Amino acid sequence: MRATGIVLSLVVLMSAFSAVAAGAADAVTGWTTVGSDRARPLDESQGLATVERSSGTSIRYTGIGTVDPGLAAKGWNHIGDPGSAKGWYVEPYQRDDRGAKLFRVEAPDGSRADYQHALESWEANNNSFAAVSPDARWLVSGEWGTMDRLLVYPMPGVAATDPGQNLPYASAIRLDHQVRDVQGCDFVSATRLMCSSDDPDGSLFGTTKPLLQVDLSGSVSGSDVTGHVTSLGQLPLESGCSGNFEVEGIDYDERDGGTLRVVVMSPSVCIAFDSKTWRFRQG
Repeated sequence: MRATGIVLSLVVLMSAFSAVAAGAADAVTGWTTVGSDRARPLDESQGLATVERSSGTSIRYTGIGTVDPGLAAKGWNHIGDPGSAKGWYVEPYQRDDRGAKLFRVEAPDGSRADYQHALESWEANNNSFAAVSPDARWLVSGEWGTMDRLLVYPMPGVAATDPGQNLPYASAIRLDHQVRDVQGCDFVSATRLMCSSDDPDGSLFGTTKPLLQVDLSGSVSGSDVTGHVTSLGQLPLESGCSGNFEVEGIDYDERDGGTLRVVVMSPSVCIAFDSKTWRFRQG
């Protein structure tokens, strides 16, 4: 009887744990968790982008193992969350000093070019992500820390076509609520961005690691627009290890009704075993 009681207790505890885990995975308002895929720490730990071309569609990931050795030797030692639209694909690079940010751009025909942006005096050196506007005319990027803006540049390769020239700052998305440690953003429409925040504090929105929705007053352009920020709740934090999770990049795949993907890296040694790219559907 005692052994049976222990088994029953374990079953109850495991069921309760499963219910809590499922609840955490479904805590994001307006989006339903539909599954997850293992995220490899070396080459899938920074972000991802869906690249649609006439030759086919692929999902590209970035991670510490995808940093180009040639760029790293020149000081660009960190790659962020990539972005894509209309077959264009952009990888954002940063360096530790106050040197230029770099965007590696791949055209729909597969040709590549590197564009550099010299920092404005007020601009942080972080180059956390690249989000390409749906018309592929503008590039949105973000900085680290607590911010009330996202930065807009003319899309390299489309609106700015000379890699030898500085890629200029064009405008900003002026946020009506501060955000912290945004790791990635992607457009779901011309006037809406979804963003993943690695906020470890939780004081801005009442929760750590939130999924953010940014509704724009108009399409991005060479003039500032405002962005209304809404937290949709905490992203799933599930692992066999306890400790500090790291929320990474985000991607919206518009195929088949739309799938939102967010990379969440697990704490401690579990980063190698159960880090996940979560998949969500709207509704």
